[in-house]
Amino acid sequence: MKIIPLKEGNFSTNRTKDFTLLTDENAATVKGIKMSVTPFLIITEHDVILLDAGIGWKNEVGQTVISEILKSEGINTEDVTKVLLSHLHKDHIETTVTRTENGFRATFPNAEIFIQKRELDYAMNNRESYSFDFDTLEKLVSLDHIVWMDEDRGFITNEIYFEVAGGHTPFMQVFLIREGDETVFYGADDLPQASYLQYHLAYKSDFDGRKAMELRQKWQKEAIENHWKILLYHDLNKAVLQF
Repeated sequence: MKIIPLKEGNFSTNRTKDFTLLTDENAATVKGIKMSVTPFLIITEHDVILLDAGIGWKNEVGQTVISEILKSEGINTEDVTKVLLSHLHKDHIETTVTRTENGFRATFPNAEIFIQKRELDYAMNNRESYSFDFDTLEKLVSLDHIVWMDEDRGFITNEIYFEVAGGHTPFMQVFLIREGDETVFYGADDLPQASYLQYHLAYKSDFDGRKAMELRQKWQKEAIENHWKILLYHDLNKAVLQF
């Protein structure tokens, strides 16, 4: 198994969920919550898997940072076989869609895109929330190759396990990917940074902060016992924790 962090950058985000890229010049003065945005590409013998799809940040020439990293790794967007979405907040879905002069298209045209149906229903019933980009979301759900998920847990393949955890959002899902003796765990925004394992806190930014806190304690115990690698989507400094 190969793990490739697709870090778009470190950002600051404000109350209305506007993202500002942190630079050497502004890092000390920009206000707001500071976090990375780091989707992950997991390559197994059978699949090329994208775990969440970032905020679509672009470099100076207008190319998305994710496609730039993929190209540097010798991977084409056509090579991705599965996109696994934990939830539908805008900083987790943007790169699924590429806008064109004639409308839009799927960024990963050969990939199945796995979406928890109840999470979509929750999003569509919260149109006042700044956490969602409804233009992108509506384009996303109209793409081909959407796989609608409505179970609480199960296997997508023999290697990929999902479970609806809740916590950060009501129907956010987490993923375990196993190949050989290696296990990768992705807790998305229930476990976005390493510090969440050091301080057992219930965060008000979560739909159910206490549940997310309790899940982190459970996952940490399992990670230690089973030597998981934990992927951190929003950690400023570290993408992968090895237990």
